[in-house]
Amino acid sequence: MTAPRTLVIVAHPDLNTSRITAQLAGALTDLDGVTVRDLGSIYPDRRFDAAREQQLLREHDMIVLQFPWHWYSVPGVLKEWMNQVLTYGFAYGAGGDALHGKRLQLVISTGGPELSYTATGHNRFTMAELLRPLEASAHLCGLEMAEPLILHAAPRVSHDELAAHAVRYRKLLSAVPAGASRA
Repeated sequence: MTAPRTLVIVAHPDLNTSRITAQLAGALTDLDGVTVRDLGSIYPDRRFDAAREQQLLREHDMIVLQFPWHWYSVPGVLKEWMNQVLTYGFAYGAGGDALHGKRLQLVISTGGPELSYTATGHNRFTMAELLRPLEASAHLCGLEMAEPLILHAAPRVSHDELAAHAVRYRKLLSAVPAGASRA
Protein backbone atom coordinates (compact mmCIF):
# COMPACT_ATOMS: atom_id res chain seq x y z
CA MET A 1 0.00 0.00 0.00
CA THR A 2 1.18 3.50 -0.74
CA ALA A 3 0.67 6.45 1.57
CA PRO A 4 -2.20 8.72 0.54
CA ARG A 5 -1.22 11.89 -1.29
CA THR A 6 -3.00 15.21 -1.02
CA LEU A 7 -3.18 17.93 -3.67
CA VAL A 8 -3.98 21.39 -2.30
CA ILE A 9 -5.27 23.82 -4.91
CA VAL A 10 -4.94 27.34 -3.49
CA ALA A 11 -7.16 29.85 -5.24
CA HIS A 12 -6.77 33.48 -4.23
CA PRO A 13 -6.87 36.53 -6.50
CA ASP A 14 -3.49 37.68 -5.12
CA LEU A 15 -1.87 35.45 -2.53
CA ASN A 16 0.84 38.06 -1.90
CA THR A 17 -1.78 40.36 -0.36
CA SER A 18 -3.46 37.62 1.65
CA ARG A 19 -3.09 37.19 5.37
CA ILE A 20 -5.40 34.20 5.89
CA THR A 21 -5.06 32.10 2.73
CA ALA A 22 -1.29 32.62 2.54
CA GLN A 23 -0.69 31.62 6.16
CA LEU A 24 -2.90 28.55 5.87
CA ALA A 25 -1.19 27.41 2.67
CA GLY A 26 2.22 28.13 4.18
CA ALA A 27 1.40 25.93 7.16
CA LEU A 28 1.32 22.87 4.87
CA THR A 29 4.63 23.15 3.04
CA ASP A 30 6.47 20.63 5.21
CA LEU A 31 3.77 17.93 5.31
CA ASP A 32 4.77 14.64 3.71
CA GLY A 33 2.61 13.63 0.78
CA VAL A 34 1.08 17.10 0.40
CA THR A 35 1.49 19.10 -2.80
CA VAL A 36 0.47 22.78 -2.57
CA ARG A 37 -0.25 24.71 -5.79
CA ASP A 38 -1.05 28.42 -5.90
CA LEU A 39 -3.07 28.82 -9.10
CA GLY A 40 -2.54 32.58 -9.28
CA SER A 41 1.25 32.38 -9.23
CA ILE A 42 1.53 29.33 -11.50
CA TYR A 43 -0.98 30.64 -14.04
CA PRO A 44 -1.12 34.44 -13.83
CA ASP A 45 -2.72 34.54 -17.29
CA ARG A 46 -5.26 31.87 -16.24
CA ARG A 47 -4.32 29.67 -19.17
CA PHE A 48 -4.11 26.39 -17.34
CA ASP A 49 -2.09 23.41 -18.50
CA ALA A 50 -5.10 21.09 -18.29
CA ALA A 51 -3.08 17.95 -19.06
CA ARG A 52 -0.62 18.72 -16.22
CA GLU A 53 -3.40 19.57 -13.77
CA GLN A 54 -5.29 16.41 -14.69
CA GLN A 55 -2.16 14.32 -14.17
CA LEU A 56 -1.70 15.84 -10.71
CA LEU A 57 -5.32 15.06 -9.89
CA ARG A 58 -4.79 11.44 -10.96
CA GLU A 59 -1.66 11.15 -8.78
CA HIS A 60 -3.34 12.29 -5.56
CA ASP A 61 -5.94 10.64 -3.35
CA MET A 62 -7.36 13.75 -1.70
CA ILE A 63 -8.04 17.04 -3.43
CA VAL A 64 -8.25 20.16 -1.30
CA LEU A 65 -9.73 23.36 -2.68
CA GLN A 66 -8.56 26.20 -0.43
CA PHE A 67 -10.05 29.63 -1.09
CA PRO A 68 -11.70 32.71 0.35
CA TRP A 69 -15.48 32.79 -0.10
CA HIS A 70 -16.24 35.40 -2.81
CA TRP A 71 -19.76 36.54 -3.58
CA TYR A 72 -21.24 33.24 -2.35
CA SER A 73 -18.92 31.22 -4.54
CA VAL A 74 -15.33 30.34 -5.39
CA PRO A 75 -12.88 32.99 -6.66
CA GLY A 76 -12.79 33.42 -10.44
CA VAL A 77 -9.39 31.74 -10.79
CA LEU A 78 -10.79 28.54 -9.24
CA LYS A 79 -13.91 28.62 -11.41
CA GLU A 80 -11.75 28.99 -14.51
CA TRP A 81 -9.52 26.12 -13.34
CA MET A 82 -12.60 23.96 -12.87
CA ASN A 83 -13.88 24.86 -16.35
CA GLN A 84 -10.58 24.08 -18.06
CA VAL A 85 -9.44 21.05 -16.03
CA LEU A 86 -12.56 19.15 -14.92
CA THR A 87 -13.56 18.28 -18.46
CA TYR A 88 -15.95 15.82 -20.05
CA GLY A 89 -14.21 12.49 -20.55
CA PHE A 90 -11.82 13.19 -17.66
CA ALA A 91 -13.88 14.23 -14.64
CA TYR A 92 -17.38 13.27 -15.80
CA GLY A 93 -19.34 11.84 -18.70
CA ALA A 94 -18.35 8.93 -20.94
CA GLY A 95 -14.98 7.67 -19.71
CA GLY A 96 -14.75 10.53 -17.21
CA ASP A 97 -14.02 8.55 -14.08
CA ALA A 98 -10.49 9.75 -13.24
CA LEU A 99 -11.62 11.26 -9.95
CA HIS A 100 -14.03 8.53 -8.82
CA GLY A 101 -13.51 7.56 -5.20
CA LYS A 102 -11.13 10.41 -4.40
CA ARG A 103 -11.92 12.70 -1.49
CA LEU A 104 -12.68 16.41 -1.88
CA GLN A 105 -11.93 18.70 1.05
CA LEU A 106 -13.00 22.36 0.98
CA VAL A 107 -11.00 24.79 3.12
CA ILE A 108 -12.77 28.14 3.10
CA SER A 109 -12.43 31.50 4.78
CA THR A 110 -15.39 33.87 4.97
CA GLY A 111 -15.62 37.55 5.75
CA GLY A 112 -18.75 37.24 7.87
CA PRO A 113 -19.25 35.60 11.25
CA GLU A 114 -20.75 32.12 11.43
CA LEU A 115 -24.07 33.49 12.67
CA SER A 116 -24.47 35.46 9.45
CA TYR A 117 -24.71 32.13 7.58
CA THR A 118 -28.08 31.05 8.98
CA ALA A 119 -31.67 31.29 7.72
CA THR A 120 -32.18 34.37 9.90
CA GLY A 121 -28.67 35.77 9.52
CA HIS A 122 -27.38 38.51 7.28
CA ASN A 123 -26.73 36.10 4.36
CA ARG A 124 -30.09 34.25 4.73
CA PHE A 125 -28.60 30.84 3.93
CA THR A 126 -26.42 28.33 5.72
CA MET A 127 -22.99 27.46 4.37
CA ALA A 128 -24.31 23.96 3.65
CA GLU A 129 -26.97 25.49 1.40
CA LEU A 130 -24.51 27.85 -0.28
CA LEU A 131 -22.06 25.01 -0.92
CA ARG A 132 -24.65 22.91 -2.79
CA PRO A 133 -23.22 23.75 -6.27
CA LEU A 134 -19.78 22.49 -5.16
CA GLU A 135 -21.41 19.43 -3.65
CA ALA A 136 -23.20 18.81 -6.97
CA SER A 137 -19.90 19.22 -8.85
CA ALA A 138 -18.21 16.74 -6.52
CA HIS A 139 -21.03 14.28 -7.08
CA LEU A 140 -20.81 14.69 -10.86
CA CYS A 141 -17.08 13.94 -10.70
CA GLY A 142 -17.49 10.94 -8.38
CA LEU A 143 -15.67 12.67 -5.54
CA GLU A 144 -16.45 11.93 -1.90
CA MET A 145 -17.14 15.29 -0.26
CA ALA A 146 -15.65 15.74 3.21
CA GLU A 147 -17.01 18.10 5.85
CA PRO A 148 -15.71 21.57 4.92
CA LEU A 149 -13.18 23.31 7.16
CA ILE A 150 -14.38 26.90 7.44
CA LEU A 151 -12.80 29.90 9.12
CA HIS A 152 -15.54 32.49 9.58
CA ALA A 153 -14.93 36.22 10.12
CA ALA A 154 -11.43 35.74 8.75
CA PRO A 155 -10.51 39.44 8.54
CA ARG A 156 -11.12 39.76 12.28
CA VAL A 157 -9.38 36.64 13.62
CA SER A 158 -6.42 37.20 15.86
CA HIS A 159 -2.95 35.87 15.14
CA ASP A 160 -3.50 33.15 17.77
CA GLU A 161 -6.89 32.15 16.31
CA LEU A 162 -5.37 31.91 12.84
CA ALA A 163 -2.47 29.84 14.17
CA ALA A 164 -4.92 27.47 15.91
CA HIS A 165 -6.91 27.11 12.68
CA ALA A 166 -3.70 26.34 10.78
CA VAL A 167 -2.98 23.57 13.31
CA ARG A 168 -6.48 22.12 12.73
CA TYR A 169 -5.86 22.25 8.97
CA ARG A 170 -2.51 20.46 9.30
CA LYS A 171 -4.08 17.76 11.50
CA LEU A 172 -6.88 17.30 8.99
CA LEU A 173 -4.42 16.70 6.16
CA SER A 174 -2.14 14.57 8.34
CA ALA A 175 -4.95 12.14 9.16
CA VAL A 176 -5.28 9.23 6.77
CA PRO A 177 -8.67 9.58 5.08
CA ALA A 178 -10.80 6.47 5.02
CA GLY A 179 -10.40 4.64 1.73
CA ALA A 180 -7.69 6.98 0.46
CA SER A 181 -4.87 4.44 0.32
CA ARG A 182 -4.52 2.44 -2.87
CA ALA A 183 -2.58 -0.77 -3.35
